[in-house]
Amino acid sequence: MLMGLTGGIACGKTTVAKMFERRGAQIIDADGLARRVVEPGHIGLSQLVDAFGKWILTADGRLDRERLASHIFAHPEARSILNGITHPLIAEESQNAIIDALEQAPPLVVYDAALLFESGRADGFRPVVVVHVDPTTQVKRLMQRDGLSSKQAQQRIDAQMPVSEKMGYADYLVDNSAGLADTRVQVERIWEYMVHDRV
Repeated sequence: MLMGLTGGIACGKTTVAKMFERRGAQIIDADGLARRVVEPGHIGLSQLVDAFGKWILTADGRLDRERLASHIFAHPEARSILNGITHPLIAEESQNAIIDALEQAPPLVVYDAALLFESGRADGFRPVVVVHVDPTTQVKRLMQRDGLSSKQAQQRIDAQMPVSEKMGYADYLVDNSAGLADTRVQVERIWEYMVHDRV
């Protein structure tokens, strides 16, 4: 069984993925795949340099993620260029990872992707779980996690599809506002339905 997991930035999607993993799910981390396709020697990095220039590289030839992220958040048109290069590469890597995971026959395979809807891949997963928190908590957590100002945090949140819109497409919602114990109960309910009740 293949489930999509997504949510807004700093809403706790990774925390929820780990809860599913502890129950026996196999997690495919789209962020990890995204990092892989822009490693030195990968065609993705070459294409990014062609599109943006060598200024996106560190002295040792790696992608300067913070520098590129700052540029992307300041120039929204650059995001479509970045996504046009990386999304097809991530899709190919993720398809291979999904095939490998399903062959191992875990009770549940969870595809953990922040941009599941934005990448146009959500239709390939059922159910889709969206992790959310209230907007104030989201800004506060992002500021704490990434050392951002309130304005910078809001800019990054605004660069993604609104969480409220993602929630409208979800099969299940996990509200991660009230603390880990409450989140764990919600995850357990979804797990029981997905793994036990549907068998």
